[in-house]
Amino acid sequence: MKEEFQPLTVAEENYLKGIYLLSEKVKDGMVFTNSISEQLSTKPASVTDMLKRLANREYVTYEKYYGAKLTPLGIRKALEIIRRHRLWECFLVNTLNFRWDEVHIVAEQLEHVNSPLLTERLDEFLGHPKYDPHGDPIPSSEGVVPESIGRILYDCPAGESGIVIGVLDSSTPFLHHLDALKISLGLRVIIAEKSGFDGSMVLLFGKQLKKVFVSEKIAKNIVLQLIPSSEEENLA
Repeated sequence: MKEEFQPLTVAEENYLKGIYLLSEKVKDGMVFTNSISEQLSTKPASVTDMLKRLANREYVTYEKYYGAKLTPLGIRKALEIIRRHRLWECFLVNTLNFRWDEVHIVAEQLEHVNSPLLTERLDEFLGHPKYDPHGDPIPSSEGVVPESIGRILYDCPAGESGIVIGVLDSSTPFLHHLDALKISLGLRVIIAEKSGFDGSMVLLFGKQLKKVFVSEKIAKNIVLQLIPSSEEENLA
């Protein structure tokens, strides 16, 4: 049996997804062994063993003492896993009313249900979403990744308005903090002020234009879809 047609184990799938996500942050796609170790909370020796296995199956190219790079086959498989994960996150939030800080762990389990028919039926049921509840793009069945339509809140000047479409930090503590501030996906905000001293910002939202202060750290982890001035009246 050819390597490609041997089912991937859960561990192998986790490595391919982890390597892909790390490779998005580097120019040449080569990911260091230590970075993979940190990403997956695994000992470097175990990472080396897995990279050799994945290299034998032609999912990665491996350089000893350095790291690995996904092959076209590895990229395709990684995108399939990421597609399943992000579709399940949409289903959990939109259909089962999970909070955005609850979905990740469950989606981590469901992403390993490798049924192309189930994935396509799920995509159809959800209306073919392009972004998950955290604003991350959902790869298509052909492996095409939608372009980001968002802009980091911190990079927006005072006077702009937009809709919260995602976050860069999806950790539970950060999402709980946003919940405490009443900041959630789909919320329309107006940037009232931006401090030149510490980078903090004042946002207005809701019918009563509630005022909330956010730190520079928070502002750098919230993604907005800006509202063109021509559409402001329709959204008012």
